[in-house]
Amino acid sequence: MTEAVRLMSHPPFTTPYSSPTSAPPVDKSLSSPDITDPFSSPNHTYTYSTNGIDTFPAPSAYDTRQYSWIHVFPEGRVHQHPQKMMRYFKWGIARLILEPDECPDIIPMWLEGNDQIMHEAREWPRFVPRIGKHCGVWFGDNVGGDGSTIFNELRRQWQELVAEDEKREERRGFAMGVLSDGLKYGEKAVALREECTRQIRAAVLAVRRRRGLPDEDPKQGLVETWRQEGGKKEGKMDDGSWVGRT
Repeated sequence: MTEAVRLMSHPPFTTPYSSPTSAPPVDKSLSSPDITDPFSSPNHTYTYSTNGIDTFPAPSAYDTRQYSWIHVFPEGRVHQHPQKMMRYFKWGIARLILEPDECPDIIPMWLEGNDQIMHEAREWPRFVPRIGKHCGVWFGDNVGGDGSTIFNELRRQWQELVAEDEKREERRGFAMGVLSDGLKYGEKAVALREECTRQIRAAVLAVRRRRGLPDEDPKQGLVETWRQEGGKKEGKMDDGSWVGRT
């Protein structure tokens, strides 16, 4: 998630909410992510870890990847519903909107037909896509960017929370994409992520409606609804949908 937030921002990543005119010099230490190119920088800090043990190349290390396009599936699961209903959206999508240094362009999309090509219930040969099927992609309008949108208002509230957190902790913020416990678990922070996620899901539902599908039950967007499945994480669910790992 840290890398994704940084891909939609501009380095240096050590002071995420200070203005460019007041930004400190670029950190040249071996642990700094503020490098121009990972293969020409003397720092050689072009990797990141998800758990302190594994190591992956850091996409945000390249200047050419600043303000990248990121395609997100907010359900976080393969979800194939007979009435084409969606699961709840995970809160990570809210972080990608609230935390970058600018409000990203947000293009809601509706994809349909992948379940016909690779259904979770398919039999042997499971690895072979089914041919002769139809897929469709519908695009909505940009609901983000610099305009007067709900997401810009939510970002303003988020930045106020960040300023309050910095003042309370008597420190100058964490690196871009890294949150304090207060910004992770605080009541206001959680409520902002919930509302941002709800607004994103509503934008996708608008594209779904434009495609010609009827409105779904509002309960489909609630975490509590899906908790009724118990501990079952894959396979056929009680509502007839199929869920699998991405």
